[in-house]
Formats: sequence, C-alpha cells, structure tokens
Amino acid sequence: MAEAGTAAGSAATPLPEPVRQRVLTLAAQALGQLPATDIPAPLRRFASFAPGRRAKLSASVLGPVLETDEHFRRLVAFEVRREHPELGDAVAEGVAVPAAEPVEVAALAYLLRPDDWEKLVGAAAQLRPEQPTVDEQVVGRLTEQLDQARTETRQVRDRLREQVAELKTENTTLRRKLNEARQRISALQGDLEVRTAEAASADERVDAARAEVERELRKLRARITELEAVEHAARRTAGQERELASTRTRLLLDTMVEAAAGLRRELALPPGGELRPADTVAGVEPSAAPVGRSAPDDDPALFDELLALPQVHLIVDGYNVTKTAWPNSPLHSQRQRLATALGALAAQRRIEVTVVFDGAELSGPVQLNPPRGVRVRFSPAGVIADDVIRQLVRAEPPGRPIVVVSSDREVAESIKALGARALSATTLLSRIARA
Repeated sequence: MAEAGTAAGSAATPLPEPVRQRVLTLAAQALGQLPATDIPAPLRRFASFAPGRRAKLSASVLGPVLETDEHFRRLVAFEVRREHPELGDAVAEGVAVPAAEPVEVAALAYLLRPDDWEKLVGAAAQLRPEQPTVDEQVVGRLTEQLDQARTETRQVRDRLREQVAELKTENTTLRRKLNEARQRISALQGDLEVRTAEAASADERVDAARAEVERELRKLRARITELEAVEHAARRTAGQERELASTRTRLLLDTMVEAAAGLRRELALPPGGELRPADTVAGVEPSAAPVGRSAPDDDPALFDELLALPQVHLIVDGYNVTKTAWPNSPLHSQRQRLATALGALAAQRRIEVTVVFDGAELSGPVQLNPPRGVRVRFSPAGVIADDVIRQLVRAEPPGRPIVVVSSDREVAESIKALGARALSATTLLSRIARA
C-alpha cells in the first residue's frame, strides 16, 4: 500500500530544494553501507568516497537513480531507517512527530514512502525560509575568525611546504641509496653467476673423475673375475706349478685391490662396492658344501633348509603356483593372494623373494601392492616368464643360494643347469599352508 504509487508519485511530486538536498545527503550516507552488488553501476565509483565528498559529487547521478530505480530506493530507505530508527519508524508508520524538522520528515517520507508521503513533502514545500538578520557583531566576529583561519592556513601551508622540501631531500637520499643497493645487488648477482658456473664446472670435473674411477673399477672387477677363473683353473693342476700359479694370481689380485683402494682414497670417493677390508687378507677359502642334494624336491624339510641358507634368493613362477592353488579365482586375486603369502614368508625368514608373472596375461595396467620384502616382476612384451626367471638366476653371483619354485619341468631343468635349486609349486603351497 505504501509503495503502490512510488514511481508515478515521485515523478508527479517535485521535491523542494531543502528536501532534495537532505534526501541526497541521506542517500549518499547509505550508499557507503551497501554491498557493491546492490549499487547501480553509475554509482559504484562514488561508494569509496568520503561521505561529504560522495554527497557532493554523486548528486547529479544519485537523484535520478532514486527516482527511477525502485529497488535501489528501498535498499537506501532500509539503511536510512536503520540509522534513524525512532524518526524513521514514526514516519513509516504514519505517526506525527511535532518536534521533528519538517524537512527531515519530508526527506524520510520520500525514501520510506508511507501512505501520506506526498502530503508530508507538500507540507515541507509550504514552509517559508526564515530571513536571516544581519548582526554586525556576529559579522565582525566571523570576519575575525576568518582572518585567524586564513593566518593559520598560511602557517600550516608554510609548515607543509617545509615538510615537503624535507621529504623531497629525504626522497633524493633514499633514491641514491636505492641505486647504490641495486648496483651492489647487480654486482653480487654477477659474482654469484660466476661462482655458480665455477661450481658447475667443478661438478662436471668431479663427475668425469667419478666416471673414470668407475670405469677403472669395472676393468679391475673384470680383471679380478678373469684372475679368479685363472685361479680356479690353476687349482686343478698339481704340485709346484699349481702353487706357483696360485701365488702369482693372489699377488696380482692383492696388488690390483690395493691400487683400487688407494685410488678411491685419493679421489675421496664414498665407501661402497663389493670389496671389504677383510677381503685384502690372503687365505684359503673353503668350498661350499652342497645342501640337501639327496633329499627329494617335495620334502618340506628340504624347503626349510634351503630358506635357512645365508643370503638365499627365492624366485617364484607366479602363475604356475597360483593356478595350482586357486585356479578358479580371477588373475588379480591370484596375484594379490600369492604376494601376501610370500610377504609373510619373507618377513618370517628374512629372505629375498621375487615373484615373476607372465605379462601376456595382462589386459591393462596392473593394480598390485606387493608387501615389503617381495619383488614383483611381469615379463615384457614378447618374453615369457620362464625366460625372466632364467635371467634372474643368471644375474646372481656364482655361489649365492638360489631356490626356484616352479612345477614346469623345462624351467626346473634349465635353472638346475645354472646352479640353482628347483622345488615344485606344491612344496611352496604346503609351506604357506603350514605357516
């Protein structure tokens, strides 16, 4: 009801100048309280201004927007009523407030639009402005105050000029210091680039030296392997010839090992590799006795004996075992069950375990989380798992105990020829079930 004729009424009822000025002042104050999304685009640039400056600069735009934008006028009215709750509530509810200024009441009525808002605006328009009277004493006092204000203004202006001059001097000093700092930074950056280049060059030299040392070590290891083969052949000879050849071989081996150790110390390489201090002490090494060769391959006691060998490596033909144990399970389930069981065995016996699956069985990326201590390998494209197992056996140094679990006769015979021990899949499954 109160808002029914707002658009037509605002256009038909001209505002007296005092009322219009008060409306613009109240609206400018409310403009700073509204969210940016609620402010019409032409007024948004005034929202960040100070209230007095906002009211002055936005007057030409704010008045027409209030007349045409009903939603914006309601938002402004809400903010004005919240800032002037008593008088705003009275005007909105049509309650007369005799003590209130008619201009203030008319301005609030224009924004809040009660039923009689046009009447309140018209009442303010009928008021005659009071004629000011001239009081010479007041004029004199005001003139004196104006002169004093002008004097103070000049003094303030002079002080500000002095401060500006000081700030300019300080700014010049700061600029000079900034330029000096920039020059120092530029010099330091140049020095840093030079040192970085030198460090990179030093790293390259170190890498080259390390590569050279590695090449020499590989040559020495190859020579050591060759000499070990010579020594092994020399052991087959008898008498003084075998003893002489063995002595020469050992002497040359010790010399090369000591040379390698000296070269490592000279280049300050970190410790590592296969050579240990005790390896430089001459002595006759005992031959490793065969373990369990007389026991049958499916003997559980033999399996435990083989797992008890130092540094034993257990290699498992994956699908050969899983398809024996769980032929009806999906392949991913077979792989995970075997890996979990081998993880428990590896943790219990503290051994190295590698399980090999045939990559031809894969239909896409494999999702498998092998437990700690279990290495899982899939044969690459065009290679069967049997060949990967043989490669793993060949990769191990001579003399290391290797146990291959596979019921494939061809795999068992081939790895036996390479020096490994073959056990059937049922032996491993019995051991897993017993665990």
